[in-house]
Amino acid sequence: MSEYIIEMRDITKDFPGIRANDRVTLQLRRGEIHALLGENGAGKSTLMSVLFGLYRPDGGEILKNGEKVQVRDPNDANRLGIGMMHQHFMLVQNFTVLENIILGVENTTRGVLQMEEPRDRVMRLSQQYGLAIDPDALIENITVGMQQRVEILKMLYRDNDILIFDEPTAVLTPQEIDELMGIMKGLAQEGKSILFITHKLMEIKAVADRCTVLRKGALVGTVDIRDTDMETMAEMMVGRKVNFSVEKEEARPGEAILEVRDLKVAGLHGKLAVNGVSFQVRKGEIVCIAGIDGNGQSELIYALSGLMPIKGGQVFLKGREISHTSIRQRNNAGLSHIPEDRHKYGLVLDYDLGLNLALKNYFSPAMQRRGFIRFDQVRLQANKLIERFDIRSGQGADTITRSMSGGNQQKAIIAREINTDPDLLLAVQPTRGLDVGAMIYIHKQLVKERNEGKAILLVSLELDEVFQLADRILVIYEGSLVAELQGKDATPQELGLYMAGSKKEATA
Repeated sequence: MSEYIIEMRDITKDFPGIRANDRVTLQLRRGEIHALLGENGAGKSTLMSVLFGLYRPDGGEILKNGEKVQVRDPNDANRLGIGMMHQHFMLVQNFTVLENIILGVENTTRGVLQMEEPRDRVMRLSQQYGLAIDPDALIENITVGMQQRVEILKMLYRDNDILIFDEPTAVLTPQEIDELMGIMKGLAQEGKSILFITHKLMEIKAVADRCTVLRKGALVGTVDIRDTDMETMAEMMVGRKVNFSVEKEEARPGEAILEVRDLKVAGLHGKLAVNGVSFQVRKGEIVCIAGIDGNGQSELIYALSGLMPIKGGQVFLKGREISHTSIRQRNNAGLSHIPEDRHKYGLVLDYDLGLNLALKNYFSPAMQRRGFIRFDQVRLQANKLIERFDIRSGQGADTITRSMSGGNQQKAIIAREINTDPDLLLAVQPTRGLDVGAMIYIHKQLVKERNEGKAILLVSLELDEVFQLADRILVIYEGSLVAELQGKDATPQELGLYMAGSKKEATA
């Protein structure tokens, strides 16, 4: 029997204007966790979509247990024991957990759906792999971490022994990430073989046995994790030596750009998600809101950006109250917003890249004449931003945004928001889904904006990012600010106590 349960040999895949995979070979051993590492747009998801039957390769072959197989569609993949958990979950929001797990492989008797045996089997799998779920809960009512458990159980229910995880930690909290790492190790110990698409080097070091690196669609090499440090993998990924630290001079804050006074914002069921929050963000500083996800960060940003009404309190931008103004009025007054959900609030996915880059200024005199958009100016602006921010798109400004990788979609949002030359930048999880090269670039951009006198309010769940960037840290817990720390003096241990609600202080 072959040493490898899956081999992809010389896989080539072309799209209009771009070669996504260029004669890539990948070999997966039984019972191993094999990471697939690369920058955004390097071809990782495309390669795994070929293995799962979502794309047909233009060249190369796939072998299982040493024998050549055809994977024409996901049904073929499932018959071969291949399952895939996508970065953006494939779940029906108004179906229950159980209904989602069995969808497509239902048991029926004379046209009547049989649920008892599937329920028993799902609960056995849930217990066996430590994936506790409520089978009767609606998907729309459960957390992202729980939705991910549903996706894993979907694969296990279909008896998949080759599991593809596509950027599985992109939308998880640090606690959920630790939990997922444990689940993946348990699956491998049970004999499952895992392909783990990521660009997070710490996660690779934590769980992977081997790592295959792609760059610009081509294979760079495969390494054993225990013999390879993160600096080497980062250099393989981006093609140059990487400095992980952010060079940042001492902040010289000026006058207050954003002032928030006793802000109250209602959450679900009328309960206050933000309860009497007051703070300032000054010119030339980065203030970070740190906290465990779900403690009011989202509602705070929605209220500041105009996406959600406030229940009480006041918001001032450059001394002018904007508490009840429209989103466009706030944008025109000097506010930009990098949202946490790029698909819901950041992009129109079926517009081309050029139009998405013009969403903040298409109505300006430079971009329209007599009510008609000047598409030549839209294209000119797009080409400049594509080059400046290294946005990789197969057809340039004409690329449909939905077809771009998640990281390049994020770069497009950041390019558009910085391009308006804002006084205040709300940056929420700005590097979520970005590879190390892009992450370092975005960090430098944020520091550059701060050095040029912009006020930046950063919300991040990544503690490394908080400590790299923050001049001041405001800790939020259950909708209230419980601490204000100087970035240079804070420690992870102290910050962790505040985030968990174990310690409180009076904030300035």
